[in-house]
This record gives sequence, structure tokens and C-alpha cells, in this order.
Amino acid sequence: MHTVTTQNADVRSVVPVMAMPSAAPVEATETERDAGVDSPWLTVVWDDPVNLMSYVTFVFQRVFGYSREKAHELMLKVHNDGRAVVSSGSRDKVENDVRKLQEAGLWATMQREA
Repeated sequence: MHTVTTQNADVRSVVPVMAMPSAAPVEATETERDAGVDSPWLTVVWDDPVNLMSYVTFVFQRVFGYSREKAHELMLKVHNDGRAVVSSGSRDKVENDVRKLQEAGLWATMQREA
């Protein structure tokens, strides 16, 4: 700890000041490098008891621009398997995809690709 002298027009005071610890640079561990910031993320849509299958198909077409056939195939996977991966990409892209799906009322999450 050291002190700093401050002077006001009428008052002179000594204020103790704690020295800030210096931060040593941190290197990423091998595991962190292997996982990598750029590793793909997945958008997962989960089956729910609320949305009609036709609506889910419509949302996939609108959000991702999928053909009716591709959107229908993914909707059936969600319906039959309880979940389906509907997109992948960078974390930012997948976060945006999940947000759009949730705004449309679907149950969507993201996870890192295994």
C-alpha cells in the first residue's frame, strides 16, 4: 500500500491507496485449444405438445429458408425422436437461430458439437 497526497484549496489530505495486482498473461490449455472458440455449435429443436407439425415446418422454412421437403423432414425428426439438429455454425449464428426459433414459439437450445 502507498499513499497519495491530494490537495484541495482548503484541505490537504493523505489517502491510502492499494496497489493493483498485476495480472500475468494466461495461456489457453491444450483442452481449451482443442475445444476451440471456432468449433461448430448446433441449434437443437425439441418436441413440444403445443405447436402443430405444419407450423413447425413453416417456421423451419421461414427461419432457415429450407425447402418444404427439408423442413418437413426435420419436423418429423423432432416429432419422432424428440429433437433434431436444425442448423450449425459459429456461436453467434447459432445464438441468433435459437433466438428466432424461440420468438416463433419453438423450444430451441444450442450446444457445442461433440
